[in-house]
Amino acid sequence: MYPNRPLTFVLIHGSWADSSFWDSIAAELRRMGHIVYAPEYPGHGADPNKAVTHEMISRSVAHFIQSMNLHHIILVGHSFGGSVIQKVAELVPDRIHRLVFLDAFVLLDGQSVADELPDSAREAFQQIRQSSKDDTIMLPFPLFRETFVNLASLEQAQHMYSQISPEPAQPLFEKLNLTKFYSLNIPKSYVYLMEDTALPQGSQMYGWHPHMSNRLGLFRFIQGHGDHMSTAKAEPVRLARQLYEAGRD
Repeated sequence: MYPNRPLTFVLIHGSWADSSFWDSIAAELRRMGHIVYAPEYPGHGADPNKAVTHEMISRSVAHFIQSMNLHHIILVGHSFGGSVIQKVAELVPDRIHRLVFLDAFVLLDGQSVADELPDSAREAFQQIRQSSKDDTIMLPFPLFRETFVNLASLEQAQHMYSQISPEPAQPLFEKLNLTKFYSLNIPKSYVYLMEDTALPQGSQMYGWHPHMSNRLGLFRFIQGHGDHMSTAKAEPVRLARQLYEAGRD
């Protein structure tokens, strides 16, 4: 569990989150002896500008990797971050040792993240987007509580909800050209948390595993317990160890 050669992790968060999502997991990975970065990307964290594109987000992560002169990295994407690391892999493939998807979107060429949502959710998001003043989507609390943090107590769910902000809508609805991604030979892993209901489970049309994961072709599979967001805060030691198992040679 504590290898002689430390791994270098770059952790990419998902929607309705910022880089602090990784704080506890990053601290545990560092305690294990690894090098960890969790860059923020446009439209999130302290950035007030919500008029961002998927390309702006992916290019900012690639620029971070280049500016820090990082090589041989384990690039981890959570949720929406899966689509980000797909595009980052196209931009800096020679710097990536392995891609790790943590209950993350794996889009097909020409798809958007919104294409992978159930019709009812996609239509609801469109309505929220259209009624917003800045082309953003704010999750209603009942949806957040029952699908993103379903293992948390009500008090924990309320606290986490108070810390999220509206999500830029455009990157979720952009169709992505992923032809190059599917030509790359970078090793891949998928970490699946079984109680994560942010997407409908047990369906051939939706869900994290096997619906998303099998698109990776040959991949390492790591399975554990957890929901979409609260487990990262409640059980960072276990998740850090699962990310190590997903990232190691």
